[in-house]
Amino acid sequence: MSEETTSGPDVPPDHLAINPRSPFFDADKLQRGIGIRFKGVVRTNVEEYCISEGWVRVQAGKTMDRKGQPLTLKLTGPVEAWYEDLGEGAPVNKVG
Repeated sequence: MSEETTSGPDVPPDHLAINPRSPFFDADKLQRGIGIRFKGVVRTNVEEYCISEGWVRVQAGKTMDRKGQPLTLKLTGPVEAWYEDLGEGAPVNKVG
């Protein structure tokens, strides 16, 4: 299906977040569009991911914390990421 790789210029970073307050936020990489496959299912609601540690954070419904930020759940499992602007067959960043 897709070429397997774990590093390179056209492979998303190991850890990325969409929240600008996070140290793992990178607007340039997010602008390209990143596809996430978690446990074999393509997810569009991922707030943050870490491929090497095998987890994603997703929003817990519409619940907000006391600072007005959405509450998130940390789900563990195999994570794969790719740049969507490269189209079909883009290099995928995944463990193993």
